[in-house]
Amino acid sequence: MRLKPILGKEPAQGGLQTEYDKNIRICTSSERDDIQIIKRIDKTIPGRLMHTESMPLSGIFSCVRLWIFLGTKKHRNGDKFMKKQTIKTIVTALTVAAMVCSLTGCAGNSSGATETFNAEKSSAAENTEAAAGVEQDNEKDSVIVVMGPSSEPEAGFDPAYGWGAGEHVHEPLIQSTLTVTKADMTIGYDLATDMNVSDDGMTWTVTIRDDVKFTDGEPLTAEDVAFTYNTLRDTSSVNDFTMLEEAKALDNTTVEFDMTRPYSIWPYTMAITGIVPEHAYGPDYGSNPVGSGRYIMKQWDKGQQMILTANPDYYGDEPKMKTVTVLFMDEDAAYAAALSGQVDLAYTSAAYSDQTVDGFSLLACKTVDNRGFNLPVIPVGETDENGVPLGNDFTSDINVRRAINLAIDRDEMIEHVLNGYGTAAYSVCDQMPWYNEAAEVDYDPDMAAAILKEAGWLAGSDGILEKNGVRAEFNMLYPTGDSVRQALAEDTANQLKEIGIKVTTEGVGWDTAYDRAQSTPLMWGWGAHTPMELYNIYHTAPGKEYAEYSPYANEKVNGYMDEALAESDLEKSYELWKNAQWDGTSGITQDGDLPWIWLVNIDHLYWVKDGLQVAEQKLHPHGHGWSIVNNVDQWTWK
Repeated sequence: MRLKPILGKEPAQGGLQTEYDKNIRICTSSERDDIQIIKRIDKTIPGRLMHTESMPLSGIFSCVRLWIFLGTKKHRNGDKFMKKQTIKTIVTALTVAAMVCSLTGCAGNSSGATETFNAEKSSAAENTEAAAGVEQDNEKDSVIVVMGPSSEPEAGFDPAYGWGAGEHVHEPLIQSTLTVTKADMTIGYDLATDMNVSDDGMTWTVTIRDDVKFTDGEPLTAEDVAFTYNTLRDTSSVNDFTMLEEAKALDNTTVEFDMTRPYSIWPYTMAITGIVPEHAYGPDYGSNPVGSGRYIMKQWDKGQQMILTANPDYYGDEPKMKTVTVLFMDEDAAYAAALSGQVDLAYTSAAYSDQTVDGFSLLACKTVDNRGFNLPVIPVGETDENGVPLGNDFTSDINVRRAINLAIDRDEMIEHVLNGYGTAAYSVCDQMPWYNEAAEVDYDPDMAAAILKEAGWLAGSDGILEKNGVRAEFNMLYPTGDSVRQALAEDTANQLKEIGIKVTTEGVGWDTAYDRAQSTPLMWGWGAHTPMELYNIYHTAPGKEYAEYSPYANEKVNGYMDEALAESDLEKSYELWKNAQWDGTSGITQDGDLPWIWLVNIDHLYWVKDGLQVAEQKLHPHGHGWSIVNNVDQWTWK
């Protein structure tokens, strides 16, 4: 039996509870001899449960992380089989509590307040019968998906505050967009039926459908489109709308965008900007969104789950999945939820990829979610306008940067860090229409060593290369808490040691990482469905001497990107983006300036229940979140 979405029922007896004296004991009658997990939870553990707290489904499995920690601590550095069996046993017991909680109406509260018992609502038998009926009716057109906690939008489902955009770009589902990105990352239409741009690139004219209504019954017109874009221009905390002067409705189905500067990739911005209704937009829109997309937000229990139901008045193809429940859980809890069989699709990572889950298969989605590190190209001695030190005496040598790129065995990293789930990365935009294959190199440590030797880098007494008093060494920063980036940093250090370069890895917080990256390599994560990712990384920042994230500047590279943005033909602009990467004589690739080294694109992994047919996925961008459900309306059960 699969747990059903909980639509606002009052809690009743049967919810998972904890002891006020902070002791936890969980066991089932059938496994009492096997499970005797009685541990004292220290009061300093964040998020410990309080007396008589009841939780919805996602809350129950969030508790699993604690039991995994307690039950597998002694196996942490030991037998994987023992860890797996311990987790399975724990989950078996938790599943009983979860199923009881579901059948008796244990629900979350969007305000976060602790809920109280209301056992008088109905008997457990009545609820069991009702749940069975719902399952029989809806099993073939509903799905339960688990995403990470960071996928839940803090400000709600408002495009002005990151819904559909930001670091984790995706289709907004609740709202419609003017355009969409197709499987090959070129542009298609959603609300738009036609699109034109003036020869000077300063005016875009878009015609929209005339048969679209918001879910409150009001028609969607060009006035709503203009309102949305002007609102985001003035208030967006995520997207850059500085290129937009004004959006104007010329009539009910025609909107005109006047630009502050030519911006050929405007259609990619239109693909992630959900249209909101002018008549129903206000401060609480993020919590109570009205849209015209494929789904309606039925319920949102903050920190726990959100439930989408199909929009019966949707103008496109009718969604095959009528109900989509999204649970927000950490990685351990997501794995436990899959083991329990109570969810249909759950995100996971390469760390779990060698496990098996009965009744599930592992889906690997290809991505442009890349990892790589910057190499400051100027020597020490400068500071920026805020006094932040710039440059690195070792990485400022172009021969060093080229040798490092050749000395990296990307296939080894994919195998040992990602358990085989990834692809080699050579740029921030691999496989995109604007990607230049000239970025690709072969692993060649002998050539790397020869380049360094020819450049005058010779081994010192400890085997580390030296030149003119400068040692071949640097720190490699990685974000604290990101185990994948840490492992990639360590692997990079091990590989570069083979050619006489000493790398010391160091975990840092983001509060200092940005400044320190101006002089020290940092392991980054990038990847988006727009050429602006190239611009943001390599183009000189407005009003500054160098690029934003690492000191680098090349006027020719800047020129190509500026020309690409000014090009009125989107397809022609792709070639200019390619030239910015390498035009035969200059650029940012191996034979050019090479200010960044790219390592891998990380596959996004999901446990998928047998029988669930996930529609074909386009390349996922950076962020292991909502991209998987871009086409959830096309998913089916067999």
